[in-house]
Amino acid sequence: MCHQVRPGRSRAGVVLLLRAGPGIAEHRTSIVEHPLWRRLVAELLGSAFLAAIVIGSGIAAQRLSPGNVGLELFENAAATAAGLFAIILMFGPVSGAHFNPVVSFVDAAFGGLRWRHAVAYLPAQVAGCVGGAVVANLMFSRAAISISTKHRASGAHFLSEVVATLGLLLVIFALARTGRSRSAPAAVGAYIGAAYFFTSSTSFANPAITVGRMFSDTFAGIAPSSAPTFIAAQVVGGVLAFVVIKALYPRLTSAEAAEVVVPHPAVSPGHDDLSAVPAVSAPSGPSRGSA
Repeated sequence: MCHQVRPGRSRAGVVLLLRAGPGIAEHRTSIVEHPLWRRLVAELLGSAFLAAIVIGSGIAAQRLSPGNVGLELFENAAATAAGLFAIILMFGPVSGAHFNPVVSFVDAAFGGLRWRHAVAYLPAQVAGCVGGAVVANLMFSRAAISISTKHRASGAHFLSEVVATLGLLLVIFALARTGRSRSAPAAVGAYIGAAYFFTSSTSFANPAITVGRMFSDTFAGIAPSSAPTFIAAQVVGGVLAFVVIKALYPRLTSAEAAEVVVPHPAVSPGHDDLSAVPAVSAPSGPSRGSA
């Protein structure tokens, strides 16, 4: 009988199970998840890069194409889509690259993330986005903090944010459910780039970036008075997404949800990455032939 290796995942991390042939003991190697502090650092830095990309490219677009709003929006959207692709690849293997409280809490609702970890992600994501906004302002020789005066709240904007958030989560969890999470960097970047144009709100779809964009009175900014409307819409979009995902993918497991946004393999105690984890092997013994 041939030996069979079956991967699995528990809430504590990945479990590799080796089922040996008759007369050979079964071996199990557990691989625990990344330490929380490491994942929080990844979420903080990733969120900072996200805000810097969104706000910085908006400032650059204003300077490169003054008065041409359509071209400014295209430049902002293109930079954001490409930047999202890159930062998800950068930080995804550590934290999953959520950078978004709605993604984290919906993931927790599906069992892919502990609730206490989702709560811990929230301040890291918000602080990262605020920090990224400050850095973007400074990179273009502006005041470190300038409160936005760009009012965006309207019924159309509210609906746009509901739709944008719903669509974003459907992309992410559909890929996770069908084993295509490794396509998420490109898919998420493409969706957000498109949503800049098919929504009147330009698709914030993220409470953390909404807060961060209040601190830059530039093309990508949002007035503090408009932020609550956007955040409320994003929460509604997240709740709707949970319901729709449940309906479309009723067998979505916590193991699949744990791959959101991209697979983030865990590490074995005493090792820094999976490449250092020795392969699981069966003990030597008399061969009984292969089936």
